[in-house]
Amino acid sequence: MQNNPFRRLLARLRQRHVPVKELGERDRRRMLRHFLALNDNDRLLRFGIRLKDEQIEAYVRKIDFTRDIVFGVLNRRFQLMGVGHLAFLDKHGEREKATTKDRVAEFGVSVSGSARGKGVGTALFERAAIHCRNSDIDTLYMQCLSSNRTMMHIAKKAGMEIKREYGEADAYLHLPPPSPGSVLQEAFHEQFALIDYAVKANARAAIKWLTPKK
Repeated sequence: MQNNPFRRLLARLRQRHVPVKELGERDRRRMLRHFLALNDNDRLLRFGIRLKDEQIEAYVRKIDFTRDIVFGVLNRRFQLMGVGHLAFLDKHGEREKATTKDRVAEFGVSVSGSARGKGVGTALFERAAIHCRNSDIDTLYMQCLSSNRTMMHIAKKAGMEIKREYGEADAYLHLPPPSPGSVLQEAFHEQFALIDYAVKANARAAIKWLTPKK
């Protein structure tokens, strides 16, 4: 198993890229567990207020996967270490009336405490940005507290235009039109994430099969 060349290649890719997978309806419960595990300070940084458990449950329940895009980073136990949520708006902030040509995308991200400093937040942001670019969305928007050092670092690194007011920061990234290279880049990252997911699923199934039943 250790000498498998495919596993060695996957291990090298993991060192360079954090696998970011698009999430769907089947992941809703994983998302809920991820958000509920955030402490009060992490909830404040993610949502701008300290949401109670029932408010988080309502937020996760209302996510529409046919309209919004959600990305996640999973560990070996299929627990979400990070979640990035793209909500699409028109130029006036309306969600329902947005069309492809006049939309902006609002991005929110959370990372589990155990996964900090591993590039998870940056990987989620980059995945969201390339998806927006390939969807002909010209502006990626983030709103967060100015005290959120991680998001401020990501925003500055990406070259976002940042406006601060009353302890909050609005960050804007103007995206170029899609190109063959950007389309290929997104396809590669999604395929890599799917392969990583399949390897983890197979490993998990093998462990369950080899573990004696009590």
